[in-house]
This record gives sequence, C-alpha cells and structure tokens, in this order.
Amino acid sequence: MDIIVTPDPRLRETSKKVNKITDETKKIINEMVKNSLEWEKVHPYELSAAMAAPQLGYNQRIIIVREDMEDKKNNSFIALIDPEVIKTEGKMIKDYEGCLSVPKIYGLVPRPEKARIKAKIIDGTEVRIKATDSLARTLLHEIDHLDGILFIDHIKDKKDAWFELDDKGEIVPIDYETRIKNNKELFPDD
Repeated sequence: MDIIVTPDPRLRETSKKVNKITDETKKIINEMVKNSLEWEKVHPYELSAAMAAPQLGYNQRIIIVREDMEDKKNNSFIALIDPEVIKTEGKMIKDYEGCLSVPKIYGLVPRPEKARIKAKIIDGTEVRIKATDSLARTLLHEIDHLDGILFIDHIKDKKDAWFELDDKGEIVPIDYETRIKNNKELFPDD
C-alpha cells in the first residue's frame, strides 16, 4: 500500500471514531507499522516517528507513534485509538516538522511545548499521556491528521519557514518564491 501524499483530498477529511477495537483495527495498525518501516528504508536520513491511518486511506482515528524516537533501530510502535487532545500548555515553540504525506518538504511549525492526550491502546484500555517537547509535537501533528489538518497549515511565516533535506541529510532552506509559493500540490486552493 502506498502512503497518500498531497494534494489527495482524503488527507483533508475528518476521520471517524473507531469506538470498538476489532481484528480490522489491528490489521490497519499492522499495515501502518509495516508501511512506516518500509518508507524509512528508502529514506536513509529520515525517521518515521509516527503515522495516522488517513495517510494509508483509512478514515479512522488511529495513530501509531514510535516508542523510541531517538533510535532508528528500535522498530516498536504504540497504537493510539481515538486520541483526543485534552489540553495544551506552555510556550509556543517553532521547530522543524516533516510528513510522510508531504514529501521532501520541512517547515518551521509553532506548537505548544506540552500536551495532554487521552486515547485507547490496542487492548481497549484508556490511557492519558502527559507529553512534552518532541513527543507533544509528534502527537499533535498526528492528531491533526485525523482532523484533516497538515503541518503546512500551521506555517504563517511563509518566507522563512520552508526547508528540504540535501543529499547529505542536512536540512537546508528552500526559496519560497520559486519552490513553495506556486506549488499546487502543497497549496491547491491558492
């Protein structure tokens, strides 16, 4: 299965609650993990930290998050079903974000430094997560996917906020006027 990329309209839909965890739910989660790891194999400088079900065409409120985002060799993910943002707090911090569904582009995205999330795990147990820094950012990014929001929607300072990876894996600025402004794949309605 291929990861859906912009401007596919399915990325802009609001996902439906799962409510009851079934064998189909577990199959979707397994496909998400498999596709995340396959994507990573062909992107040597990048880490697939997380994925949302809509990125594979499933209109369901499911996300997976890598258990250790510092270790690319650790292939364990945790699935969060019907995740909800309970509260965000702290300073707004701009940091780099990329997305499997927005190929080759990174942006400086402002997000709160802390988030509280409620979700169910695969056995149906409800969990509450107090996340900070990169975990909070990752969770908020993925939950945005479930509401049809992409990281590019949060970038207001368009001229100084766009980047890509060079052939050495370094994040380098992209010229907004020539590479981003008229990119109909990123901004089909502009």
